[in-house]
Amino acid sequence: MLDGQGRTIDYMRISITDRCNLRCRYCMPNGISWVPMEQILTYEEIKALAIEAAELGIRKIKVTGGEPLVRKGCPSLVGMLKSVPGVEQVTLTTNGVYLEEYVEELKDHGLDGVNVSLDTLNPRHFYDITGRDDLKKVLNGIEAALREQIPLKVNVVLQKGQNEDEWMNLASLAKERKLDVRFIEMMPIGYGRNYELIPNEEILRKLEVCYGPLKKDMQVHGNGPAVYYQVPGYEGSIGFISAMHGKFCQYCNRIRVTSTGEIKSCLCYEDRISVRDALRANDTEEVRRRLALAIQNKPAAHKFEIQELITEQKEMSSIGG
Repeated sequence: MLDGQGRTIDYMRISITDRCNLRCRYCMPNGISWVPMEQILTYEEIKALAIEAAELGIRKIKVTGGEPLVRKGCPSLVGMLKSVPGVEQVTLTTNGVYLEEYVEELKDHGLDGVNVSLDTLNPRHFYDITGRDDLKKVLNGIEAALREQIPLKVNVVLQKGQNEDEWMNLASLAKERKLDVRFIEMMPIGYGRNYELIPNEEILRKLEVCYGPLKKDMQVHGNGPAVYYQVPGYEGSIGFISAMHGKFCQYCNRIRVTSTGEIKSCLCYEDRISVRDALRANDTEEVRRRLALAIQNKPAAHKFEIQELITEQKEMSSIGG
C-alpha cells in the first residue's frame, strides 16, 4: 500500500512484549511498570493482524520487544507469521542472551534473519551498559546463529565516554564472520535524550583512515535504511543507520505495532491507532481500515533534530523501536 507521500509500505515491526531481561541504560535502566498480560496481544491476535496487514501489502515482518525471546512460545509465533499468505519474510531483533537456547527452534519455524544488539565486547563495559553479566551468552548466541546459517546482523550504538573507542573491535566481528555490523546513531527518544550521539560519519572516516576509501556495498542486506560498505579482507559488511545525520525518511517503508496493539507510523511522534479492540471483536474489516488509516497518515518525516517537535514520550522498549 502507498502512504500519503507515495511511499510503498511493505514492512511491519511487531513488538510482542515490553519486558526485557537486560537493563540497558539508554533504554530501561531501572525497569518500567510492565503492561498487564491481558492488555498484550495474544499470538492468535498477532497472526490475525498480520493477515489483514498482508492484504494491504505488508510482505516483511520483524518480531521485536522489549526482548521477544523472554515471551514463552516466541519461535512458534515466527512459524505462525510465516504461514500467513503474502508474508515473504519474518525476522527477529534480540539482545542475544537467549538466542543460543532458541536458535534451532527458530530455524525450524522458518526464521529468515536475526538482528542482535551488542554495544561492547568488553565484559566490564557490557555490565555497565546492560546491568547484567551476560556477554558470553550473547557471543555464544551469535556463533549459534551462524552455525545454523541464519542471516545475522549485529546492531551497535556507540556512547560518548563508554564504548566509543570500541568501534574497531566491534566492526571486526565482520572480518572473519559472514555477518553485518551496523552502527546506529543514538535517537533522542526516552532515555536516549540524555546522551550525546556519535555521528556515523566519524566512524566511516576512521575506517577509511585504516583501510582507505571504502566501496559501497550495493547488495540488498535487509528491509531497513542502512547504508553498507565493503571493507577489504572482511567476510561481512559494515552498515550505518544515520537517523540524525543521514535522514532517510523519503525511503521509509514501515509501520510499527506495540505489544498492546497500537500502530505507530513514526517513532518521533506520539500518534497511534489502536487495533486491539477490533481484533478482540473479530472485526477484520475495522482492523484493516485502521491499518490503512495509519499507513495513509504516515508523516512525511521525523523531526528528531528539533527537540521541541518530538512528541513521543514513551521509552523505546514500550513502542517496539
